[in-house]
Amino acid sequence: MIYYKGKKMKYRSKKGFTLVELLVVVLILGALAAIAIPRISSSTVTAKRNACFTNIDIINSQTEMYYANEGVWPTDAAALFADVNSFPEGAFTCPVDGSSYTLNANHRITGHSH
Repeated sequence: MIYYKGKKMKYRSKKGFTLVELLVVVLILGALAAIAIPRISSSTVTAKRNACFTNIDIINSQTEMYYANEGVWPTDAAALFADVNSFPEGAFTCPVDGSSYTLNANHRITGHSH
């Protein structure tokens, strides 16, 4: 009981969180973040690497289609990327390191071994 100016007042139960409860919640969220962040960042690297391999497969397929349609192999990747029907967005770049793709003497992509 609380007394105010000689009168007896009822103690009110305040609803809310104590400091200890808030600290426990913050610690739990911190532990979850410590587990999740490294996994998310490693999955980003894996996704970029897989996108690079997909780009290589697409370019190699388009090189063969270029040969099937034109009767000659493209002289370089720029000639292949110049066809807006094959690559409407233009030349692909490697999502891992940002470098451009080049064709070798066998008309395949080289220089990307992630």
